[in-house]
Amino acid sequence: MVKIGQPIRTLQYAPTAGSPTGLELLTFDQLRRMPVAAGHEVIRGDFHVLARCTAGSGRMTIDFVAHDLAADTVAWIRPGWTHRWDDIAELKGDLVLCRSELVPAAALGHLPSPAAPPVVTANPLTDSAFEHLTGEYAVDPPNTAILHHLLSAVTLRLAAGLPALPDPTDLFDRFARLAERYHSETREVAWYAAQLGYSPRTLSRAVQSATGATAKQYLNARVTLEAKRLLAHEPVTTTECARRLGFDDPANFTKFFRANTATTPTRFRLDLTGQ
Repeated sequence: MVKIGQPIRTLQYAPTAGSPTGLELLTFDQLRRMPVAAGHEVIRGDFHVLARCTAGSGRMTIDFVAHDLAADTVAWIRPGWTHRWDDIAELKGDLVLCRSELVPAAALGHLPSPAAPPVVTANPLTDSAFEHLTGEYAVDPPNTAILHHLLSAVTLRLAAGLPALPDPTDLFDRFARLAERYHSETREVAWYAAQLGYSPRTLSRAVQSATGATAKQYLNARVTLEAKRLLAHEPVTTTECARRLGFDDPANFTKFFRANTATTPTRFRLDLTGQ
């Protein structure tokens, strides 16, 4: 269960001394000894985490959705996502922490869509890419340029197993990035379409082609996720939550939340605590 008001611990990429610039590797054994894992803290980092599981089983929660972890799976946690290590006592494997700019655009093009799952199945090619990366990292001293190239290979191999999405320069990608920035200010599709220089109908077709959802549904889902984060992890009232998300009337926010979650903000909080 979630402890209401448990703050989200925001982490900025800060490599340990001696780590190659922008990239760090650690094992699940090392992660278990860290406060963020031992205390089951809710984390929100500004960097990517690639958690490769080679043996054992466990569980983690990413933005309120529980995910099983097992051998031959890789959890790809993107910057800005909230996550919590619920049970990693038996897991073996390694984790890669890296700055976002080190991940190639061809891999990032798969990530704005909600269709991209956070846990993917490993295969011999992804295993080989990880082994090359961990092997070079163990060299003393490691070659930073080679490590960055090997990281690109790992992320591209993982992205190849994700649902195919349009080229990262297309209309959907630009809409997704705009929505990430302005979702708490407006949910009007027409506003986003105007910023991008397209009609609302053309924009919605592009979003639906990429995600299966209309532009309006995509925006509503993004606002709903942020509402859940606020309600679960900050001691805010429904009125304050509504204000932060751009609603001028708490009643309208409650109506919106109920339409998108089939529950009220108050009930959502109570359900998290098991009451």
